[in-house]
Amino acid sequence: MRFSPVAFIFILLVFSLNLTAQQPTANWPSFRGFHAQGTAQANIKIPQSWSVPDNKNIKWRVPIPGLAHSSPIVWGDRVFITTAINSKGKSELKLGLYGNIAPVKNPPAHSWWIYCLDRQTGKVMWKHKCHDGIPQVKRHTKATHANSTPTTDGKYIVAFFGSEGLFCLDMEGKQIWARNFGLLDSGFFRVPRAQWGFASSPIIHEDKVIIQCDVQKNSFIAALDLKTGKTLWRTARTEVPTWSTPTVYVGSEQTQVIVNGFKHIGGYDLETGKEVWQLSGGGDIPVPTPVIGYKLIFITNAHGPGSPIYAIKPDAKGNISLEQGEHSNQFIKWSVPRGGGYMQTPIVYADHFYTCRDNGVLSCYAAETGKLFYRERLGRATGFTASPVAGDGKLYFAGESGEVVVVKAGEKFKVLSRNSMGESCMATPAISSRNLIFRTRSHLVSIGK
Repeated sequence: MRFSPVAFIFILLVFSLNLTAQQPTANWPSFRGFHAQGTAQANIKIPQSWSVPDNKNIKWRVPIPGLAHSSPIVWGDRVFITTAINSKGKSELKLGLYGNIAPVKNPPAHSWWIYCLDRQTGKVMWKHKCHDGIPQVKRHTKATHANSTPTTDGKYIVAFFGSEGLFCLDMEGKQIWARNFGLLDSGFFRVPRAQWGFASSPIIHEDKVIIQCDVQKNSFIAALDLKTGKTLWRTARTEVPTWSTPTVYVGSEQTQVIVNGFKHIGGYDLETGKEVWQLSGGGDIPVPTPVIGYKLIFITNAHGPGSPIYAIKPDAKGNISLEQGEHSNQFIKWSVPRGGGYMQTPIVYADHFYTCRDNGVLSCYAAETGKLFYRERLGRATGFTASPVAGDGKLYFAGESGEVVVVKAGEKFKVLSRNSMGESCMATPAISSRNLIFRTRSHLVSIGK
């Protein structure tokens, strides 16, 4: 059988595309991966069972100095993390469920770093010190001075250390630019002396770096040029301190930056920074990142007056706040007044929306309608701060104690396994190819063969 040159090229192209589609992606470029979705590529197998103390199903485990709750990110065969190293030794960390709002007093000098590791071996390829000095803002006893997850587009790495600055490096660790936005004081707005540390992570979309800085005074959201750090637009926000990372929604007519908040949940035009829609109400300490799924924008928060879940239509315009007693309107498809998460970012996986509370109570809803399928407790762990990730029909919930609970995806609750990390775990893991990468108290760990 003979083929024309055009037909032959077409066959080669189809063969190449099929091969590409079968290759598991290694990239996990920001907090919770692409657009904070938190899900692995379809049709790849990822581990269900392991044990760090028993060295079971562990690819590598590497010690990392300092203390940080920032998550690992991955591009190709490189893993990037940040850390803050205490000049006086090991930093204390208080875990569990408690209500003390006081920050850690009198912090000593720290140094802030970006590390690059080989994804296959865990070997440190390079490290770059971004800043030295005494932290300008105190941290919560359960937080760190490096809470924000870095982001990359495969050419640049951007890391945000709050009041200590925003830094952009190339893939070899050379600093390209840095910006300082002054004092970014994050803490409980009702008790301003309770400083808790900055936590919103930067994101990259195309040629822009997006940052959300909701603080005690002069809150704002801004877009910077990725190559130069120049401000493209900056929009003021009337908002109390929040710790949420923004999300980008790419629509057919408009691309929006979606943000969580207490007074000002909303969407902003990516090109201009102009507000598109606004929603107020809910929990007064917003932490979870907005997520996109099932052609809806999902936002949840908690503490104080409420813990709502909102499922918002992406064509929302203007003030879409619910009236008293309402659960839906023209732009809010469904909502739940109480049931949202405080610390964890929720996840949309297949047809379901999952949200977990700090105490490990997991709820599963129909993403399209808001129908509640179950509300069950994950079990023995004393607290859950890290956000879940999903893949291969499974959901992964890392407890503060270091136990990772694996749950079967779907409308019936079933625990598949419980796995020990050997030390506390506060950071959200990454999924890269067929591996899970966890940041624990003092190590970076790759799970899987």
